[in-house]
Amino acid sequence: MTSKQSSEGLLGTPQQAAPQYDTSAIMGGLYGDGIIGLKGAFERSWVQQVGQDIKVLFQEALARPGGALGRGPNRYYVEIHPERLSGFLELITHPWVRAVCESVLGPDYKVVELGFDVPGPGALNQPWHRDFPSPQETLRGRRLNSLAFNLTTVDVTEDMGPFEIAVGTQWDDGPDFEHGMFPPKSHYPRYQARAQRKMPKMGDISARSALTIHRGTANQSDKSRPVLVLGVDAPCARNADRHDLQLTRRYHDSLPPEVRRHLTYRVVEELQPIEQVHTIEGLVMGDA
Repeated sequence: MTSKQSSEGLLGTPQQAAPQYDTSAIMGGLYGDGIIGLKGAFERSWVQQVGQDIKVLFQEALARPGGALGRGPNRYYVEIHPERLSGFLELITHPWVRAVCESVLGPDYKVVELGFDVPGPGALNQPWHRDFPSPQETLRGRRLNSLAFNLTTVDVTEDMGPFEIAVGTQWDDGPDFEHGMFPPKSHYPRYQARAQRKMPKMGDISARSALTIHRGTANQSDKSRPVLVLGVDAPCARNADRHDLQLTRRYHDSLPPEVRRHLTYRVVEELQPIEQVHTIEGLVMGDA
């Protein structure tokens, strides 16, 4: 086990007391700024293995038609199968990940998406956007019913195109947003005034509302900035419709029931290429 918490302990035979996380701080951060994080959640050696897995999966995706979605020049998104990521179980059973999901989404939350973003050298500023249109639960009910977790596989520096987020904008009602996701440029000064650039290190993990207005910035380095993405829904959300989480029978049977109940998936005899449908209109061109 290479994460900083024992997953065996999380699943019923504790070897050490799981840390306690403050629900009010979790709720306050996600309902306030729209993003929170935990530094040093995982050992660097564990993250390095995740990075190696992503490197292999990225090359496979690039070689397969439709395997990697373009989200701007030299910027890609790839959905992957959980069993192809060696640290998947450690990721979804980490005490902080579980605490965040339970606090915001309730005890019956479901993992619906696993993938990674790769902004390569030369990637441009993305337009400010949210990842999908705001549901009525958020616009009218003022409730967050989905979360995105991000885990960098490199130490991010200023020249690598850091993720930038306009805090507090998850509540913006955008009737003039193109596709419900892209605000007009007249809104950009407000987002720039609220913008925070995030430069996490290997081992850090964050959770955010994908509705909070954000963008990837220009990568001026000669290095890629791969980041793992985990999408989680409350029972009322429908983001699983955009994804295709597959488990082989062997892998399914190897997972504890408590883990399986938090996954939205289909069981297959052999893993099938994922037909990615979560395109984000507008990100095929950079906003230089």
